[in-house]
Parts: sequence; C-alpha cells; structure tokens
Amino acid sequence: MENSFYSYSELESMGFISIGKDVSISKKTSIYYPHSISIGNHVRIDDYCILSGNIILHDYIHIAAGCYLFAGNAGIEMCDFSGLSSGCVLYAISDSYKGDSLTNPTVPDKYRNVTGKKIIIEKHGLIGTKSTLLPGVKIGVGSAVGAMSLVVGNVKPFSIYFGIPAKKISERSNHIIDLESVLRNESDNLSSS
Repeated sequence: MENSFYSYSELESMGFISIGKDVSISKKTSIYYPHSISIGNHVRIDDYCILSGNIILHDYIHIAAGCYLFAGNAGIEMCDFSGLSSGCVLYAISDSYKGDSLTNPTVPDKYRNVTGKKIIIEKHGLIGTKSTLLPGVKIGVGSAVGAMSLVVGNVKPFSIYFGIPAKKISERSNHIIDLESVLRNESDNLSSS
C-alpha cells in the first residue's frame, strides 16, 4: 500500500522556511508559497487541505481533512497543541463586501479593498468542525470553538465558544496544562535515554 504522506526528504525539498521532526502532510494537500510556511515538530495535516501565505505551525498540531488556511501576508499562527477539526476555514485576508470595491483575485488590486489581519490560535486552542475564523481573530490559550461556529472576535482563554457569531457558553478546564507538562517530561526522558 502506497504511503499517502510525503516523505521527510520530499518535505525538505519543498522549500519551507523550516520543517521539524515527525511531520506528516498528506500528498492530497495543496501548499502554496511553501517559502512562507514554517512547520514545527509533531505536526499532521490530513487530505484535501489548502495552506496559502505566511503560516507558522508550532509543535503538536493536527489539521484535519478539508481545512483551508488563507493567510496572505497577514499570517496565521497555530501554537503548540492547537488543532482544527475537519472543514475549518481560516481567512486572515478577505475582500470587502460593502460594495465600495470589486472582489476576487482576477480583479486588479487598485479596484479591490482587501483586509488582512493575523489570526492566532494560542496553545491548546481547538476549532470545531466546519467553523470559520475571520481576519484578526485570536483564540485564547486553552479555548475551544464549537462546530459550525463563525468567529468574528477574540476568544477568551480557557473558554468554550459556539454559534453564529460565536459567543462564550462556558469555561474550559485548564487540566490540559498539567497533561502537557507530563507529556513533555516523558518526551525529555525518552530523548535523554
């Protein structure tokens, strides 16, 4: 059976800014401008994803099937232990829909009004299936966004948000910080053995 993930040598040859160890990227993923993408350790990107623009993926990250990251020059950053469930879309750049300009990439820039603001998903941030994040959103440490949510503003740390637009519905346990510490200690002990 053929491996559906790129080999490490194939990943190295793509021209990423950096590529860590234990990285699995599906061969069915579309990667635009790899020279603008940095990938840490223990990262997995599943089938039918699109990565485009300035993207930083730290350690222990999973991007499930069918996720689209449109970063442009504004950028998208996913910190340690963050993840996207299937079908999520992150727009760090977007055309104006007010009617004061034309839209889409076939139109010359002088006729467009494109907004770009960095999206940041902090440590342990999780985004539920088919959710959308708009330019400038910051997902706080340890927060989770429920399925099919539209995130238009910042998400507070250790909170659960849900809805269109997403609103806080409850707190989220910070036990994940303890579990991270245990995992890192185990990894350090294995590395030093």
